[in-house]
Amino acid sequence: KNNTISWADDLFKSLELKPTEFLGYTEMKADCNIIAIAHEGQFCEGVSVDEEAKEDVLVVLDKTPFYAEAGGQVSDKGVIETPNGLMKVADVKKTGKGLYVHTCTLEKGFVKAGDKAVAKVDKATRRATEANHSAAHLMQAALRKVLGDHVHQSGSYVDSERCRFDFTHFSAMTAQELAQVELLVNNAIAEAMDVTTQEMSMDDAKKSGAIALFGEKYGDVVRVVKMGD
Repeated sequence: KNNTISWADDLFKSLELKPTEFLGYTEMKADCNIIAIAHEGQFCEGVSVDEEAKEDVLVVLDKTPFYAEAGGQVSDKGVIETPNGLMKVADVKKTGKGLYVHTCTLEKGFVKAGDKAVAKVDKATRRATEANHSAAHLMQAALRKVLGDHVHQSGSYVDSERCRFDFTHFSAMTAQELAQVELLVNNAIAEAMDVTTQEMSMDDAKKSGAIALFGEKYGDVVRVVKMGD
């Protein structure tokens, strides 16, 4: 998949298009337009199903509810439907210029650049992924409580089935420390704490005690997620 996007990034650099508008924080379904299609390494007017489904069709939309892989979290899955075609979305990456490239399998009919479309995120997969992403941050808070404030995220992986949290510490964790962290996280989950999100300036976010995440690039306005206290 990374190979697909590395040449795609070069390919899409030549396009003078506005960045894709991301709607996925509030919407799981959106009316949109297909603004570019590429297949087998080049742009095309459109693609159609032959005897079988067409794989690795790259589609750029003017706006999308699909989360692109970032911050250790995998991209959303789902479908893009047009009046004449149905595509299954397997992967979404964001190019340097802010275009969301959806890697799709065309399962029915045909699609072409300029088509109106409806993009639908698979809700169950997104919800499970979100929950696991929340767990990664609960784990960071618990690790800081048990091991100390020197614990910072140095990488992570989150999908709908699991989360992995990478950090550095002076020594391997003891069985007792692991049990403490597990208990803190499970208790936090059992409390079903309120999760709130707010957009604010980077300065205000730092003042609020928010922790910036490893490897993330931030603009002037940041989205701060708060769970309980």
